[in-house]
Amino acid sequence: MELTGKRVAVLAEDHYENLELWYPVLRLREAGAQVTIVGPKAGESYKSKEGYPAKADLSMDDARAADFDAVIVPGGYAPDRMRRHQAMLTLVREAFQSGKVVAAICHAGWVPISAGIVKGKTMTCVSAIKDDVINAGAKYVDREVVVDGNLISSRTPPDLPAFCREIVKALSGAKVAARA
Repeated sequence: MELTGKRVAVLAEDHYENLELWYPVLRLREAGAQVTIVGPKAGESYKSKEGYPAKADLSMDDARAADFDAVIVPGGYAPDRMRRHQAMLTLVREAFQSGKVVAAICHAGWVPISAGIVKGKTMTCVSAIKDDVINAGAKYVDREVVVDGNLISSRTPPDLPAFCREIVKALSGAKVAARA
């Protein structure tokens, strides 16, 4: 499988968008990646906007960028909660600074904004946070997916096929750090 040996963290918090969390989780697992759901507390379930649970495999306090090849941030209203957790912002910032894939869709653009990694980057997002992206110093474009270095962004659930395609493509060529 094309992503065997790749390790991916998918962030979870209450009020996530079902498709924006589960589509990447299932697509990347299908490709052979080891996907870990990271939430505030390991073993806790976080509910989507519609009440569908996502159980955290790992606590945000125990998640280290060095243990992953990518960090994916789903949208919905969860990113507004995620960006209040310093541990989640640190994970995103350190992954980005290490050259690992950081991917955000819809409202998830708030997390890389709060992590301080978007200045000078080109990205997209749901139109509701377009001003936040611009005010954080990024160039906003209205496209289904934007890849700027190791930052991948998309707008909304209909863009998920393109979003996941670019994540898989980036991970297929990514260098993996030695495992401890």
